[in-house]
Amino acid sequence: MKKLAAATIGLIAMGAMAVSAYALDVKKMVGKWKWQDYVVEVTEGGDNGLSAKVVSGPNNVGMEMIQSKLEEKDGKIVGRIKHPGNGKVYNTQLTMPDENSWKLDGCTDDGACASGVFTRMK
Repeated sequence: MKKLAAATIGLIAMGAMAVSAYALDVKKMVGKWKWQDYVVEVTEGGDNGLSAKVVSGPNNVGMEMIQSKLEEKDGKIVGRIKHPGNGKVYNTQLTMPDENSWKLDGCTDDGACASGVFTRMK
């Protein structure tokens, strides 16, 4: 029984590492994404290695969202990201729960916080 429990814990740990590794592969963000009334196109390149431009929406069309290099910290990707709706810069933590979504959580320097999930457009 102890061997089965140890094997199960090992498999769970390996699965958690695989999910973390997947979540940290920011190149999987390349593509078009939808959030509320906005469409964002992520491409490789630009000043920070990835570019995320608002390509349609009620405002801020053409705005570059990624404002710093995206770096790994505590199992998440962190960086400064502009909000597509209000144009404010947020200190953001990013995860990719799966290949078709990415989640942003962050706060501005003055304490306003926001979060959102972007879904891949097919």
